[in-house]
Amino acid sequence: MHIEHVGLWVHDLEAMKAFYQTMFQATAGELYENHKKGFQSYFLTFADGARLEIMHQDSELAGLATRGQFAHLAMAVGSETAVDQLVAKFQAQGLPLLNGPRVTGDGYYEAVVQDPEQNLIELTV
Repeated sequence: MHIEHVGLWVHDLEAMKAFYQTMFQATAGELYENHKKGFQSYFLTFADGARLEIMHQDSELAGLATRGQFAHLAMAVGSETAVDQLVAKFQAQGLPLLNGPRVTGDGYYEAVVQDPEQNLIELTV
């Protein structure tokens, strides 16, 4: 098991992409957009393979999104079956399943759960 990526809410998606590219030589993936939710993101990959997802959502649709703070911890667990098994473990401990398991618009199989202090954890393949 390893950390797959960390997500960070930002105000200015393009400026933050440029910042990480300039300051840390990150390579940006393609822009992902979900027009229905007013959501956009880039995955930034660093030389060692670590990834940061910078995310922006239109303010009127943002819901609980907190700008400039940690959004979620994504854990790659190896398979769809492993995602499903961990979801069951979380639920057995009384911890909430917030989303999924599902295949996202950008092709991830994931589920979003909460740890005991309500931090978001994205379980992904």
